[in-house]
Amino acid sequence: MKPVLAPVISSEEVIRGVHLLWAEAPAVASAARPGQFLMVRAGDDCDPLLRRPLSIHRVRPNGAIALLVEVIGRGTEWIAGRQAGDQLDLLGPLGNGFDIRAKNLMLVAGGCGIAPLVFLAEKALSKERHLIMLVGARSADRVYPRELLPPDIATVTVTEDGSVGERGMPTDLMAEYTNAHEQVFACGPNDMYRAMAGLDRLKGKSVQVSLEARMGCGFGCCFGCTIETRRGQKRVCKDGPVFELGDLLL
Repeated sequence: MKPVLAPVISSEEVIRGVHLLWAEAPAVASAARPGQFLMVRAGDDCDPLLRRPLSIHRVRPNGAIALLVEVIGRGTEWIAGRQAGDQLDLLGPLGNGFDIRAKNLMLVAGGCGIAPLVFLAEKALSKERHLIMLVGARSADRVYPRELLPPDIATVTVTEDGSVGERGMPTDLMAEYTNAHEQVFACGPNDMYRAMAGLDRLKGKSVQVSLEARMGCGFGCCFGCTIETRRGQKRVCKDGPVFELGDLLL
């Protein structure tokens, strides 16, 4: 697999501390599936040494791709700071993505877990699937802007402090919508997955979740992102990042 040098089109802070970055990467765009990720070089040289794994956030027909970059350290700060005309060194797409098997879908986003779900929503809508997205955040200033979502996506927003939408967590609303949706897709913190695993109404449904992990290589060679599952040891980068919730030991 060869790295791709992708010219940056734009970078904009869309949530406090979170940047939406667009780059020209036709080879990546044509091969990408929702739920896959890229390993992105995080500096001009070998410092930082390791690339950063970032979900493919959106794909346009003209070959542009979007990344949603939350600044949590030196590497992501460097990536988020790229401007139009700069280049990103990308490796991917990598990993196994989401598998759409039903007509009515529920998407559950916890914070920046919305990153892979927008691409999934756009793909599902193009296949004439019906969906609703539950969008959770700590507060109003951490909610993904509704105007950046495709207009056909039905959304329900919930914040921990009640500053916008309903007060609570996305899992608090799932019971209201579960019966009408045969398949569930989620991305967020492990605490959210633990709460989902305890919901009786999800029993017997396909619930696919995207995991985050520290990665060394991104394609399964270093075993640095290995986790224990009910099916034995799995690598988040190679066997995931998408897993069935019921297979995880949370």
